[in-house]
Amino acid sequence: MKTGFLSFCIFISTLVFPADTQGQKFYVSPAGNDSFEGTINKPLATLAAAVTKAGEYRKQNNPEYPVEIIALPGEYFLMQPLILRPEDSGTLSAPLIIRGDSSGKAIFRGGIPVTGWEKAGEKLWKAFIPQVAYNNSYFEQLYVNGKRAVRARTPNEGFYRVKNVSETILEKGTGRSPELAVQKIGIDSIDARCFSSFNDDDYRDALMIFYHNWDNTRKRVTGYSKESSSVYTVGEGMKPWNPINSKSRWLVENFRSALDAPGEWFLERSGYLYYIPREGETLSNTTFHVPVLKEFVTVKGDEMTGKKVENIQFRDIVFEVAGYLTPSNGNEPAQAAAPVDAVITLDFADNIGFERCEIAHTGTYGFWFRRACSNCTVSRCYLHDLGAGGIKIGETVIRADQQEITNNITADNNIIRDAGHVFPCAVGVIIFNASDNRITHNEIADLRYSGISVGWVWGYAYSPTKRNTISYNHIHHLGWGELCDMGGVYTLGASEGTVVSNNHIHHVYSFDYGGWGLYTDEGSFDITMENNLVYACKNSGFHQHYGKENIIRNNIFAFNIRSQLQATRIEEHLSLSFTNNIVYFDKGTLLSSNWHKFNLFTDYNIYWDTRTKDIMFGDLTFDAWKKSGKDAHSIIADPLFVNAPGFDFHFKRNSPVRKIKFVPFDYTQAGVYGTKEWKELAKFDTDLELKFDSVIEANERIQR
Repeated sequence: MKTGFLSFCIFISTLVFPADTQGQKFYVSPAGNDSFEGTINKPLATLAAAVTKAGEYRKQNNPEYPVEIIALPGEYFLMQPLILRPEDSGTLSAPLIIRGDSSGKAIFRGGIPVTGWEKAGEKLWKAFIPQVAYNNSYFEQLYVNGKRAVRARTPNEGFYRVKNVSETILEKGTGRSPELAVQKIGIDSIDARCFSSFNDDDYRDALMIFYHNWDNTRKRVTGYSKESSSVYTVGEGMKPWNPINSKSRWLVENFRSALDAPGEWFLERSGYLYYIPREGETLSNTTFHVPVLKEFVTVKGDEMTGKKVENIQFRDIVFEVAGYLTPSNGNEPAQAAAPVDAVITLDFADNIGFERCEIAHTGTYGFWFRRACSNCTVSRCYLHDLGAGGIKIGETVIRADQQEITNNITADNNIIRDAGHVFPCAVGVIIFNASDNRITHNEIADLRYSGISVGWVWGYAYSPTKRNTISYNHIHHLGWGELCDMGGVYTLGASEGTVVSNNHIHHVYSFDYGGWGLYTDEGSFDITMENNLVYACKNSGFHQHYGKENIIRNNIFAFNIRSQLQATRIEEHLSLSFTNNIVYFDKGTLLSSNWHKFNLFTDYNIYWDTRTKDIMFGDLTFDAWKKSGKDAHSIIADPLFVNAPGFDFHFKRNSPVRKIKFVPFDYTQAGVYGTKEWKELAKFDTDLELKFDSVIEANERIQR
């Protein structure tokens, strides 16, 4: 009897799950139903149901070929994030593949459309959202016709200036900054007029956002004094290493009277959503989506046993519309928006891949390969309109168990741009405490802070961040004159074996100090930077705050605005070697800060100032500089670029670069590769180029 019953069960399972001679496929459709079998004629409705079906099939069949979940074209609403656990894993020979169908896009949205719009005035629309009124389903992002709308703010563009700041400490605590304090922030009386009309809802919901050096602080307004023209905020005490001060700038968003410009919106707690249409938008041609979820996918292995989620691939899937809700006490400043979550987060994961996917319209980062991740990839993905940055790798803590330190993550051939809408201090790609990662051939542009950041230990203490490769990336149009202390590529701490090479970096412009192309910050150690083209950066093409034994060789630094080369801290050890480089400029100085004083080895370089042959090396002439033991074989000569003003840095046939043993490299190989359409998508918008140039021109005019 038992044998007969077992045979019957096996027979039934073969009817439900046919043998995988070509691999098993489960289909998902917007018109599907999770009670169906998941065939192409009776597809499922959700990815979660399909993953469950795939797991059941895998248990019963031990497949030899990939098990595929195919999302048919259409628009899906994600009611909850897709959660993948170890039992959902594939194998090396039979991975789980979750992919779109070749016949069209499968778009998974973490938000819902808003309908029922009506005119509330000549240039004002409104819609009622009952979930907000009755369920407190508040939201902070709105996407209109596939674009992020502007939360009502003042000023509409740019910033106001802080005049003065004082702080009253209520609870000192034991950390470097107070646990609880009140900040009194003095502002111009004209700028302060917006606070005069604040009501209780405004004090609860409005956000005052400060820009101070490399950070943003986002705080609720606790009070306002018209007499002293001051606003008050409450929370943690200011960080002594980067407080809000008279150089800081601010804006305030999300209050009713700030709604005064096309493209702006405001949500009342009563449930009424208001929007001022942009030119060309009508009630009939405009769509609205608001976020319900803050994340799309969570890959979560077993922290207790260490068992990982393995061998799962995502391909040709679009994830869009996710949100971020600011805590009631706001956000304290954090470099690189380090604590901010991502819409796709992985912990204890191995061999998880994302290929040809699109991530858009988020409130946070795109990806976070966080704890104990290895051998994972993001390739040919398009990340844009992001609330924070693109990709985070590793954790901000150092795990005692080396097996839990993330490693061997690859981000290759991706487009990451238009980011930092909620957290401007976020980074395109950041490696915290993680090793042996490869960040290659990415297009990273249109961020307010650094393009790529590597390392998370300040100074010369132990760091697990080693042997990372940052190569062939096109990194440009960063900063926009809003934050400071940024780099096209930024490094931090001991990074033995890390190589930064063949990157094309340009147009990095900070608000005040710190718009650098290559930037070795505190304790950067044993890093090689070579074959990089760096130009049109504000403060210098290369800057070392402090570090040791870094190798800077065979690079081109050109047309940087204030200076070309910069160093800050003077230390007894060898800080770096600077050899076989070309430095070409037409404004500013060659050196700044302490480059001419700190301990470096420099030789076999070409220097050229289009204005004069009498280049000064700090306070020394070139002859005196050589006599001091520097640049013994270097020369002052025109390297004879084909068209330097047009940013064509190829060489004419009679170029003297061989005299310094310079090895020409093809900087056009930086950036994405593949189809013509993919390369075309990566091209930067010419209107944005012009806008960026106007920002530089306006700021340089003011500072002159």
